[in-house]
Amino acid sequence: MTADDVTSTTDRPRPDSARLLVTGGRGQLGRALTTLAPAARGLAHADLDITDPDAVRAFVNPGDVLINCAAYTAVDRAETEVEAAFAVNATGPRVLAQACAEKGARLIHLSTDYVFPGTGAHPYEPDDPTGPATVYGRSKLAGEQAVLEFAPDAQIVRTAWVYTGVGADFVATMRRLERERDTLTVVRDQIGSPTYALDLAAGLLELAGKPGTPRILHATNAGQASWFDLARAVFAGLGADPERVQPCGTEDFPRPAPRPAYSVLSGNSWAAAGLAPLRHWKLALNDALAAVSDYPGPP
Repeated sequence: MTADDVTSTTDRPRPDSARLLVTGGRGQLGRALTTLAPAARGLAHADLDITDPDAVRAFVNPGDVLINCAAYTAVDRAETEVEAAFAVNATGPRVLAQACAEKGARLIHLSTDYVFPGTGAHPYEPDDPTGPATVYGRSKLAGEQAVLEFAPDAQIVRTAWVYTGVGADFVATMRRLERERDTLTVVRDQIGSPTYALDLAAGLLELAGKPGTPRILHATNAGQASWFDLARAVFAGLGADPERVQPCGTEDFPRPAPRPAYSVLSGNSWAAAGLAPLRHWKLALNDALAAVSDYPGPP
């Protein structure tokens, strides 16, 4: 995968003089950021423990822009691994925020649609009431609150349903199941905002070059879909019959952590900040599938 795989992401402004650091650098979003910005330094946990104040303080320099993609994202396991989820999703952001404020660096922190209750009927705006229904969501909200408290110049960017089509994300799973199964069932009563990691990464790089934006923003590809809609779109994009994907309800797939019924994020705040809106999710998905059709995935 190269930056040329998604031509629509290459013409946005990017930071040119600051050192760009990406925590969670080996995750799908971290990899997308370092693909589009090769000079950025992607940091895995082995490189920097974001919960260690001394290590973070020693690493961050004045003028740095740090994009925090590190997160505990095992939504179901978080229901029992509460301490681990809060360590990465709440303590880590607090440590990063304190170090960035102390050193004069800028923090851009990634958060999630799970901070909302997921019971709405209209796209969530940044100032809508939060009310997470899961440990994962509560830990991410705690991280947001710490960033707002300790880093006055930081931005929080909420996103949702991020994929590359490689590895174990939903789109990659649908690609695999299209090869393995004649038919499959996918829930149609959970509605959200599918977001291509490379498109989100391009938006974050634009944001990194534009200080002074609102403190909380939402960034996803435009439009909305159910998991069923997204699965059918993947099949269609692969040239397979989308009728092979059949709908079912959430009750047919009980999970330890409840999933939001509706967690679409509004893009109004992003556009109002003068940032280029992310394109429609269907267009992004087409490029994602084309980019990974012959791509074996990360090692």
